[in-house]
Amino acid sequence: MPSQAGLFFVVGNNMKIGVLAAGITPDELIDQHGSYADMIINLLNTTDEAFEFEVFDVRLDDFPSDLAQFDGWAISGSRNNVSENLPWMPKLKTLILDAHAAKQPIVGICFGHQIIADAFGGKVDRYEGGWGLGLHTYDLASGYENILGDQKQFSINAVHQDQVIKKPDNSEVLATSSFCKNAGLIYGDLIMTFQAHPEFKMDFEKDLIKVRAGDAFPMEESHAALASLEGQNTDSQSVANWFAQFLVKHK
Repeated sequence: MPSQAGLFFVVGNNMKIGVLAAGITPDELIDQHGSYADMIINLLNTTDEAFEFEVFDVRLDDFPSDLAQFDGWAISGSRNNVSENLPWMPKLKTLILDAHAAKQPIVGICFGHQIIADAFGGKVDRYEGGWGLGLHTYDLASGYENILGDQKQFSINAVHQDQVIKKPDNSEVLATSSFCKNAGLIYGDLIMTFQAHPEFKMDFEKDLIKVRAGDAFPMEESHAALASLEGQNTDSQSVANWFAQFLVKHK
């Protein structure tokens, strides 16, 4: 299993973010597109904020020894499901709860979104509507309609079969769609998560679907997903800005 443990990126002198890598890009694509941790770092580096990053490959039991050395956290996507309850997953949930108790902000993407919900008592399960693939559009939930000014929706790339079926009691819905009710969750001013992938650029989304079509992803859904990407753009920059602003509130 390829490792990304111990990678350290200095981008500024402000917040130090621990990137908790719960998965890694498929072997066929990693050289061209980088790891999921790389993508999160690149996403946050598109904003006006300055961060330092250290990557921990939690799949390989690589965890920070001292949470106090970090100002915030980002949790990546994964090919694994929360229901597998692999040995590193309870440790990750403990870290989430400890960081929250220490009032350190966390952002989560896909698996990160799901395991945070699970840690706080939500329910994650296989969605009966099938795979969420391609470009998905989400409505901002009541109370958050003005986060984008006049724009009431945003679109980012999705790759998931499981989703948060029941949100934790301490969270509010930030974004929703007919396909994914709890597409974005916010936990007070400390945790913000999304089911879909703001860090996935269009070319990576296309390549991932093509590589997995007929294997992990059903062919019919793969073709529909690829069609949804043609001639389209994402609102990933908006989500990157939300994440960055959410994190720096705590510096």
